[in-house]
Amino acid sequence: MERRWGLPIVAWPSRLRPTIWDLIALPLVLGAIALVAWGGKEMSVPYNFGEELPISLDPAVLPQYALRTVLRMFMALLASLVFSLAYAALAAKSRQAEKVLIPTLDVLQSVPILGFLSITVTGFIALFPGSLLGVECAAIFAIFTSQAWNITFSVFQSFRTLPGDLDEAARMYHLTAWGRFWRLEVPHAMPNLVWNMMMSMSGGWFFVVASEAITVSGRSIKLPGVGSYIAVAIEKQDLTAIYYAILVMFVVIVLYDQLLFRPLLAWSRKFKVEELGAEEPERPWFLVMLQRARIFDLMELLAERLFGLLGAFSRSFAWRPKLRLLPNPSGAAPPPWAERLWDGILIVVAVAALVWLIAFIRSTIEWSEIGEVVLLGLATAIRVLLLILIASVIWVPIGVWIGLRPAISDRAQAIVQFLAAFPANLFFPIAVILILRFHLNVEIWVSPLMILGTQWYIAFNVIGAAAALPGDLKFAADNLGVRSWLWWRRIILPGIFPAYITGAVTAAGGSWNASIVSEVVKWGDDTLIATGVGAYIAKWTEAGDSQRIALGITVLCLYVILFNRLFWRRLYDVAAERLRLD
Repeated sequence: MERRWGLPIVAWPSRLRPTIWDLIALPLVLGAIALVAWGGKEMSVPYNFGEELPISLDPAVLPQYALRTVLRMFMALLASLVFSLAYAALAAKSRQAEKVLIPTLDVLQSVPILGFLSITVTGFIALFPGSLLGVECAAIFAIFTSQAWNITFSVFQSFRTLPGDLDEAARMYHLTAWGRFWRLEVPHAMPNLVWNMMMSMSGGWFFVVASEAITVSGRSIKLPGVGSYIAVAIEKQDLTAIYYAILVMFVVIVLYDQLLFRPLLAWSRKFKVEELGAEEPERPWFLVMLQRARIFDLMELLAERLFGLLGAFSRSFAWRPKLRLLPNPSGAAPPPWAERLWDGILIVVAVAALVWLIAFIRSTIEWSEIGEVVLLGLATAIRVLLLILIASVIWVPIGVWIGLRPAISDRAQAIVQFLAAFPANLFFPIAVILILRFHLNVEIWVSPLMILGTQWYIAFNVIGAAAALPGDLKFAADNLGVRSWLWWRRIILPGIFPAYITGAVTAAGGSWNASIVSEVVKWGDDTLIATGVGAYIAKWTEAGDSQRIALGITVLCLYVILFNRLFWRRLYDVAAERLRLD
C-alpha cells in the first residue's frame, strides 16, 4: 500500500486557507517590510559631523524624501504612544506624582522645539559617532516633542474621567492594577487616543522643517526629507518646489490615512460606552482586507504559539513577574503628614532651581530687561488667548456637527489631517506679501500664523468626543425632544467638555511654541517682526546668547504654567468631577 506523506489538505484550518484578499495583502506586507528595511539602512550610513548632506529640489527625489520623513514620524509616534500611556497612568493614579508630572508636562509642551534640538543634537551625535544615526535620532526626538504632549494630555483626561459604573465594576470583579489598566482604562481612552494620534501625526508635519533642518554649533545639518526640501525651497524662493512638496504631502497623508488611521478609527468605535441607536458606519476597505486576508490570521497564530512557548519557558524556571505597574486605586491614601512632606520637598526643589536660574540669567542681564521680557510675554499671552477663543467659537460647532455624523467624519478625516499637517511657514510668503502690499498692522496680522497649525487640536478633540458620545444618550435626547440651546447645554457641551479642554490646553501650548516662528516672518530679504516673547527668543537664538535664550524660555514657561494652574486646571477638575458619563 502506498504511504501518503504529510497531512491531508482538510486538516489545514479553514481560517488559514489563502483567499483572493491575500493576493493584495501579501505584496503590501512585503513592500512595507522592504521600505522600512531600506529606510533603516539609510538612517545608519557613515557620517562625520560637519559634513554637508546635499538636498536636491528635483521632484524625482520627493518620494524617497517622503518615505524617510514618514519613517521618522512613525518612530516618533510609537515612542509617544508608549510614553503617554506610562506617563498619564502614573499622573492619574498618584496625587504625589501628579503634582510633579503635570506641571512638568506644561513646561515641556511650552519649550520651543529649537530648545530641545540645541540640547539633544550634540548628545545623540556623541552617542553614535561616525554615523548618521545620531542626527536621525535627534530629528526623531524633536518630532516626538511635537507629538507626545498632546497624546499624554488626552490619555490623562480619559483616565481622570473614567465613568463611575465602570470603576465600580472593576472593583466588583477584583481586577488587578494591570488588568484594570488594559481591560478598562486603555479601552475607555481609545476613541480619543486614536483621534489625538492623528492630530499628533499632523502636528509632526507642522514642525518637520525645524526637525530635519538642524543648526548646531553654528553648523547646519539638513537630513534628506520633505522638511529639508521645504527649507531649501524657502531659502531659494522656489515656489514650484513648494507646490511639489505640498502635492507629495497630500498624497502621503491620504495613504497613511487610508492604510492606518481610518482602520484604527473604525476599530476604536467598539470601545464606545454604548452603541444603542448609533448609526452603523461604513467599514474602510483596508480594514475589510485585513479581516478577510488569511495571512494575518497566520501571523496571529504564529505570534500566539511564540508567546505560548515563551510562557512555558518562563514557567519552567518558576518565574512570576509582578505586573503591578499602576497603584491600586482602592488602596489607602497616604497619611496627611506624608503629603505635606512631599509638597515641602517639591517647593524646596523648585525654589532652588529658580534661584540658580535667576543667578544664571542675572550674570549678564539687568532687572530692567527682565521686566521688559515679562511684558513681551504678556503681549504674546493676549494673542494666544484671543486666538484660542476665536478657534473655539469656530471649531466647536463644526466639530460637533462632523462628529455626530460617522459617514461625514470619515470623509472629513483626511481633509482635516491635511490642513493640520500643512506647515505654517508655507504661508509666510503670502503673509509677508499681503502685509507689505496693504500696509497692514504687523502686530495683528502675523497672529493668525500662530494658530494655523494648533487650532486643529481643538477640532480633532471635539470631533472625537462627539463621535464617542454614547448612542443611548443621543437616543434618549431624541425621544425626550431635547432641542436647540437645551440640547447644547445639557447633552453636547457636557459630553465634549473634557476632550475640548484637552484640545484647548494643547492648542494653547502649541501656539506659545509656534510664536517663535510666527512673530518673526521672513521671505527673501523681507522680515516682519511682531512684539512678543517669541520674537525675543528667535532673535537671541540666532545670536547664540544663552542667558537671553534662557530668560525668554523661562518667561514663556512661567506664563504657560500660570494659565494652566489658574485657568485650565480648574476646568480639568470640573470635567473630572461633574461631567463624567456615569
